[in-house]
Amino acid sequence: MGKIKITETALRDAHQSLIATRMPIGDMLPILSKMDEIGYYSAEVWGGATFDACIRFLNEDPWERLRIIRKNMPNTKLQMLFRGQNMLGYRHYADDLVEYFVQKSIANGIDIIRIFDALNDIRNLETAIKAANKEKGHAQVAISYTLGEVFTHEYYVDYAKRIEAAGADSICIKDMAALLTPYEAASLVKDLKAAVKIPIALHTHYTSGLASMCIIKAVEAGVDSVDTAISPLALGTSHAPTESIVATFQGTEYDSGLDLVKLNEIRDYFMTLRKKYIDSGLLDPSMLATNTNALLYQVPGGMLSNLLSQLKQAGKADQLDEVLREVPRVRKDSGYPPLVTPTSQIVGTQAVFNVIMGERYKTVTKEFKGLVKGEYGRTPVEISEEFKKKILGDEEAITCRPADLLTPELEKMRLECADWTEQEEDVLTYAMFPKVAPKFFEQRRNAKFGIDQHSDAENKVHSI
Repeated sequence: MGKIKITETALRDAHQSLIATRMPIGDMLPILSKMDEIGYYSAEVWGGATFDACIRFLNEDPWERLRIIRKNMPNTKLQMLFRGQNMLGYRHYADDLVEYFVQKSIANGIDIIRIFDALNDIRNLETAIKAANKEKGHAQVAISYTLGEVFTHEYYVDYAKRIEAAGADSICIKDMAALLTPYEAASLVKDLKAAVKIPIALHTHYTSGLASMCIIKAVEAGVDSVDTAISPLALGTSHAPTESIVATFQGTEYDSGLDLVKLNEIRDYFMTLRKKYIDSGLLDPSMLATNTNALLYQVPGGMLSNLLSQLKQAGKADQLDEVLREVPRVRKDSGYPPLVTPTSQIVGTQAVFNVIMGERYKTVTKEFKGLVKGEYGRTPVEISEEFKKKILGDEEAITCRPADLLTPELEKMRLECADWTEQEEDVLTYAMFPKVAPKFFEQRRNAKFGIDQHSDAENKVHSI
């Protein structure tokens, strides 16, 4: 047992969870050097939806954001979230792009890359792990935690062993939907610690109200590090409050060694930001409420609101219970995918269609067909041949790693965005967001020449 390490999420996941990733670098800058003095194990500052939000809504270069944070936090390990073969975009990318992205992330200041795959398909992680190893970065691989009859401890232990064998430096239990309960957290951590030698981190959200208790039990069971958020940006769909967790373990064998007085200065700064976000309508106080629906329906909170809005649009809001009963059936048919982006949206939308059409799979979405076909990778359980035939007809399923079907695309992307490029990293921004990036590049160029085309309309709140 040793002291617990703390990863601060205020600069990425906390504001992604509460204000749709809308915190600009200008709001971070005044507090970065103070945060650097705290002694966090790491600060999560990049990846996830930050890239998309930076160029789509904040008119900000994500690479420049990373360099500024690195310059102002020289003593703290910087961490990012990376969707394996999806990078930070929404499709699978060729290996040469994935390798280049990892190389550039580490060159610009990232120390720890947390890599995950929505299906827990190790094949979709191997390129990113190898690239991080090659660049001397820390490859932390996250297990997408979910519930269901196949998701036993044996399943998670087997996956953890594969992750370790693939060259990961640590493992993260990624409980994005707040489905973990305290005693289950303890038991899972114990089993993983017994199975692998590399450190284990815990990432859980506060949505269902259990995060702090899960952290206590996980720490007692030997977890090495935990994700928390400074209190003004904690709770609700975010994380357990940093100061509360630090206070919990003070004077025990797990003491983090962090100073509550110094943390309080960080808190004061973020309190003024929180007030600003609430006043501007960016932070909806209802996001801070506890929502135990996830525990009842075993679906993430965001997915639940998505289902309801789809039903409302169809004028069938009264059929929510039916849809919630249909979700596990669709999930079983399609090989038990964990419900995380993008699979939660794919399974949920198909369940809605099955219910409102009055006949299952009468209408099949393109994405659901892709999931069954194997375009996203291997599902945790093999899908029956009979069901594949029903959904795909005569189309052949993909059995290889999806990226094996892609040809190298870095040079092609370089040519496509040659007119816009001001730094090598721009090709990666373009590759992930080919529709949004050119507009961003144009605004960046115009700003240099003093042409102001940026209107307030661009800053309206959209959710990613």
